[in-house]
Amino acid sequence: MTHLADLVAAELAKPVDPRVEAFARDIAGTFGEAARAVLFYGSCLRSSELDGLMLDFYVIVSGYRDAYDRRWMAAANRLIPPNVFPAQHEGLQAKYAVLSEDDFARLASSRTRNVSVWARFAQPSRLVWAKDEAARGRAIAAVCGAAPALLSSALPLAPESVDPLDLWRFAFGQTYRAELRAERPGRSLSVVDADPERYRAFTDPALAAIDHDALQTAGAARWRWRRRRFEGKALTLLRLAKASATYAGGVDYLAWKINRHAGTDITVRPWQRRWPLIGALTLLPRLIFRGAVR
Repeated sequence: MTHLADLVAAELAKPVDPRVEAFARDIAGTFGEAARAVLFYGSCLRSSELDGLMLDFYVIVSGYRDAYDRRWMAAANRLIPPNVFPAQHEGLQAKYAVLSEDDFARLASSRTRNVSVWARFAQPSRLVWAKDEAARGRAIAAVCGAAPALLSSALPLAPESVDPLDLWRFAFGQTYRAELRAERPGRSLSVVDADPERYRAFTDPALAAIDHDALQTAGAARWRWRRRRFEGKALTLLRLAKASATYAGGVDYLAWKINRHAGTDITVRPWQRRWPLIGALTLLPRLIFRGAVR
């Protein structure tokens, strides 16, 4: 059986559009010597479509004090990781999240209840820039924790004879309920259906990397998921509040993403741009009531 680390390393090394690599190098340059790795993930990777869409990157840095000139930015990244920023390069646009190497390894593993990082990196991603082989190795090792974290969280609640693809669908479905999301209910299914053979290939190696003796009972797992849903939605609001200070145009991006994924026609008013935190928070009750976010 292929070892999970081999699968992850091979997947991260797959080529991408040269424009993505150039974009990643440009973003890494923003952080100078603190930059360690840049990973590309998300819907643009799955669809191979770039123009007119928002690319998704994670920038891994050596430490937050090294990455920022302003101490409050480092403190914000440490207290409520990650910081998220917009970027543009040669006609493409993106948002990128910033994590330290230590935080990336922790948040991509079962060491945290929060699903945000391990749910994303249990999906395909590409290591599009690395400072050196040591940085590359640490990024690969961190991503290796994501798929086992996802599946171990779902196994106690899944039927024993579940098909491998249904296990992945069930697991991603749980994570989508643990964050405020704008995607339609079937989104977690489309993630798997976009590349079913990839998930079949990852199933046995990811399961083999799990400590099955440490799995929770079904009752404990249900309680843990209820706690994840409460904490995850609250954390989304905290990140939204922080983004009002770090993400220029954040309220417009929020509206764009909701309109794209939920089929709504949200329009941002001038006063909401002037006070983005209040503007974003005033959108939420109406969006939740209409089912645009869950």
